[in-house]
Amino acid sequence: MELKHLRYFLALADELNFSRAAARLHISQPPLTRQIQQLEQTLKVHLFKRTPRGVTLTEAGVTFLEEARKLQFLADQAVIRTQMTSRGELGRIEIGVFGSAILSVIPQLMLEFGKIHPKVTFGLHTMHKSEQIEALLQRRLSIGFSRIFPEVSDMTIETVFEEGFCVALNEIHPLAARKTILVGDLEGQPLVIYPNIGRPSFADNVIALCRHAGFNPVIAFEAEDVLTSIALVSSGLGLCVVPQSAAGLMLPRTTYRPLIAPDARVELKCMYRSDDTSPSLQAFLNHVRRIANNPLPGG
Repeated sequence: MELKHLRYFLALADELNFSRAAARLHISQPPLTRQIQQLEQTLKVHLFKRTPRGVTLTEAGVTFLEEARKLQFLADQAVIRTQMTSRGELGRIEIGVFGSAILSVIPQLMLEFGKIHPKVTFGLHTMHKSEQIEALLQRRLSIGFSRIFPEVSDMTIETVFEEGFCVALNEIHPLAARKTILVGDLEGQPLVIYPNIGRPSFADNVIALCRHAGFNPVIAFEAEDVLTSIALVSSGLGLCVVPQSAAGLMLPRTTYRPLIAPDARVELKCMYRSDDTSPSLQAFLNHVRRIANNPLPGG
């Protein structure tokens, strides 16, 4: 039995007349008659009773009509889903992320992309960049996001966007009274830096920023991630230089001030397999590139 048999049967079952069904199918009546005969021979049942005015369904025909409609629906859905997949409108994207990007940029990317492609689902995985690279190589991730990626064979790295720095500090700290903080103001202050693994990392950006200003930072704590770092700031254990996107992380007794320093910018990058031609990933990458050129509000 072929799909065209179903299509011809459903047309005849709806019209109950060979001439009208043939016209609906844009074929002549003899081919329709042959296809119905082939279908009945395949099923070894009579589906229609011939009458002077046309045909009526047999009891077996009534049963087959119900099943044929289900099969036609599934066939139609297969075509639709296949076409959607080829256009990147259906699929699943596994995303690796680490750091402050998860506080605003990545969720906004997913939210806006989901409005355009609601049938694409996401898996979100918190991983250091070394873990992201391993997962990409093993094809467990579609794309990874981090501040710094090393060059890796067969991988493509793109810059998503760049942003400035803020200083997270306890609200009773003397520097909290200022509207902005100069990088020189950090000299002698106990700093919390992150991450403490996967170097080089954002922590090295902060250290370089201080050394460029002429002093070595006083590193009080090295934390694993931005949330732990801000928790230490909340407890009054130090100051923490963070990307602007981290300022949305509100913990008790914590406030943020812009950090003023030459070239005080940090990039967010993405990495993916160069040979990954998945339509859903390509559609997502195009979305990421649009955001890179036109940053989202609050990003």
